[in-house]
Amino acid sequence: MNSDISEKKTAPQQQTMRRYYRWQSVIYDLTRWTFLFGRNEILNRLPITNDLKTMRLVEVGCGTGRNLKRLAGRHPHLLLTGLDVSADMLRRAAKATAMYSRRILLLEKPYEQFLTRPEQAPDIILFSYALTMFNPGWEQAIRQAHTDLPDGGYVAVADFHDTRSGTFRWWMGKNHVRMDGHLLPLLESTFTVEYCSVRTAFFGLWRYVLFIGKKQ
Repeated sequence: MNSDISEKKTAPQQQTMRRYYRWQSVIYDLTRWTFLFGRNEILNRLPITNDLKTMRLVEVGCGTGRNLKRLAGRHPHLLLTGLDVSADMLRRAAKATAMYSRRILLLEKPYEQFLTRPEQAPDIILFSYALTMFNPGWEQAIRQAHTDLPDGGYVAVADFHDTRSGTFRWWMGKNHVRMDGHLLPLLESTFTVEYCSVRTAFFGLWRYVLFIGKKQ
C-alpha cells in the first residue's frame, strides 16, 4: 500500500482532488445537503457511548469538518482526527471546529499515509461520501481501515451506491464519483455487518448506502 508504485498511482488523483475542492470548498456546505443523504443518520448510528471512557474516531475525507463538529458537540469524551488532501477544505474545517480544537486534530494527508501507534488506534473509522471518490484507492482504503482498527472496532460508511441512469453515472464520473455498487461487496466481505441499508434518492435516480461493520 505504501510502495512507490502505489504512491505514483495515487498522487495524480490527490492533485485532482485538491484542484476540484479549491472552488468547491466555498459552496460545499451550502449545496451538499441537497443530495448527500444519510450523513446525519450514520452519525446517529455510530456506536459511541457518553460515559467516561475516551474513544477515538478518524474521519477519512473530513472536508469542511461538518461531521467532526457535530460529533465533538455530542460526545465530550470523543477524540477526533480528520484527514483530507485539500488544504482549502481543511481551512474551513479548522474554523468550523475551532471551539473543539483540543479534541480535534486535522491533517492534510491521504489515508494511505496515515499512521497511528497501536495504543492510539481508532475505535471507529468514518467514511462519509469519500470512498466513491477514491479512484483508484477505494479498495486499499477499506482494507487499511480493517488493518488500522483493533478487534471490536467499527467502520462506518455513508456514500453513493449505484444508478440505473447511464447519463447520471457519466455526469457523476465527471465530478470524480464512481457509482457502480462496488463498495458494498468488499465492505460486507471485510467486516461483520452491524447495520446495512441501501436507500433510493430523487425518485430512484440513484441509490445510497449506509453501512456499519465490525472487525472481529
